[in-house]
Amino acid sequence: MAFKNFRLILVVRILLLTTTIFVMLMSLESKFFLTPVFIGLLLLLQLFSLFKYVDRTNRDLAGFLESIRFSEFTRSFRVEGMGSSFNELNEAFNNVINDFQEIRSEKEEHYQYLQSIVQNTDVSIVAFQKDGRVEMINKAAKRLFQVATLKNIKSLTNISNDLVNTLLSLSPGTTSLVKVQEEDDILQLAISASEFKIKNKLIILATIKNIQEVLEEQELEAWQKLIRVLTHEIMNSITPISSLTSTLEMMLNDLARENDSSKIYRFPRQSVQEFQKALQTINKRSTGLMHFVDTYRNLTRIPKPNFKVSLIKSIFNNIEGLMNEELKNLDIELGTSVYPANLEVNADEKLIEQVLINLVKNSIYALEKTESPKITLKGFMNKRGRITIQHIDNGAGILQEVLDKIFIPFFTTKQTGSGIGLSLSRQILRLHGGTISAHSIPDKETTFTLTF
Repeated sequence: MAFKNFRLILVVRILLLTTTIFVMLMSLESKFFLTPVFIGLLLLLQLFSLFKYVDRTNRDLAGFLESIRFSEFTRSFRVEGMGSSFNELNEAFNNVINDFQEIRSEKEEHYQYLQSIVQNTDVSIVAFQKDGRVEMINKAAKRLFQVATLKNIKSLTNISNDLVNTLLSLSPGTTSLVKVQEEDDILQLAISASEFKIKNKLIILATIKNIQEVLEEQELEAWQKLIRVLTHEIMNSITPISSLTSTLEMMLNDLARENDSSKIYRFPRQSVQEFQKALQTINKRSTGLMHFVDTYRNLTRIPKPNFKVSLIKSIFNNIEGLMNEELKNLDIELGTSVYPANLEVNADEKLIEQVLINLVKNSIYALEKTESPKITLKGFMNKRGRITIQHIDNGAGILQEVLDKIFIPFFTTKQTGSGIGLSLSRQILRLHGGTISAHSIPDKETTFTLTF
């Protein structure tokens, strides 16, 4: 028998139960012992069927709540053939499911949107717990640290212990600077942090920026301003002195000739010669100082690079052609290697050659007392995918306390040096959007790295 209404079915089942109970009570007065037993079993079967029938609603409600609990919003609810009240329940269930689906879809869109921003930003971002366990790391941070995955901050000890200690001890709202010296690169990292809680876990969100290029650019700009002021003031003072000494020297020469021909105004020849010598000395030093100042003006007069794509191998060949004779006379071996062989760089070839020539000349000075002196030029792509040129020699090297000063204008370790070569080289690399760095092991190896 099929009924289409829950209430009617429920009433019919209750009437059947009542009838069965009445019949069972009547059968107890009969002489047949098995009849009440069968009627009792029938009664239990009807009760079980009634409970199961009524329990359908509970099961549907339980299923609905389980869907919410486990975020399973793909199912729908259909309780058919049980009356209008159950149709309303169906509609309410499905409306709630649809609402949750929309909310979940919006949350997923927002999550993907934020993930896209975090993963594609140029700023390195790492989220980790106090013990160093990493919760999230974006693409920029992976490129910066050259890792495919990062499970714990302590794994970065192979890059820098200072970096790990700074990250683990960084206070929220503060910024710390860390210098990381790698074999072919220098990183100046500015690290900031903030804290927040997720599910009772304290998370530190660290943002890391490589500010090496910014620092170099600001440093060069400051030096250029200083040099412009100094050279301007010095030239304004020295130029008239040099001019006046030249004029006085000419007048003294004329006076000396007059002394030889006149008997009236006669000066001792020795005094005239001393005046001439003193003026010549002043003039010579003034001219030398003017030349010195004009040399440093070169730091502010570097021409704008004429960019073009050039083979690094071709640049090395030019250096060999220019320096080979001098190096051969000094018994210095020059070796070159480029990998891949067709590696190219978008740069001003002449300016880059000027940098390399300056480095080779510096090496010649450093290799004076070295047995089996050797200079090596290398071209390759570094681990961060940047075109790199390295200049390596096995000379005397540079002391650590001096290494940080070699790019400062006017600083030199050579007796006849001007202190302008490496400063000029750094500025040329900055005009190319690159950097130049130095790494040295005294009496073993010195490496200058040009990164584009």
